[in-house]
Amino acid sequence: MTEPQPTPSRTSATDQAVGEPAHVADADLNVRELADVPSVEVISRAAVMLMSAAAEKLGLAAADPDTAPERDLDEARRLITALAGLVTASVEYLGPHAGPLRDGLQTLQRAFRESSAYPDAPGQGPGEKYTGPVY
Repeated sequence: MTEPQPTPSRTSATDQAVGEPAHVADADLNVRELADVPSVEVISRAAVMLMSAAAEKLGLAAADPDTAPERDLDEARRLITALAGLVTASVEYLGPHAGPLRDGLQTLQRAFRESSAYPDAPGQGPGEKYTGPVY
């Protein structure tokens, strides 16, 4: 005879279901919480993630960005362009967050220009079709 298996149950909204993988319980919890997050926070979090990833791809986290193993200017260009599009498209909703995000974007655009062996012409750098030329 086999013993009866316990029936999965939840003790609370934040506890993991018995027998349910942790990532499934986490996903359920995150989906419920996302509805409570204001749009400006979702946009800001996405922008910060793009900024951080672009800085990593520029090698800015390394002591010597020119020799950083994670440096990848092609990837950095894509991330900076995506960030520029997000910030430009949502600037009217960002309120006081707009200024710091624009400053961070321009800093990354300048860092990209300085990192490039052959810098793009003004207005042709990553994201500059959305932001205008960055010098």
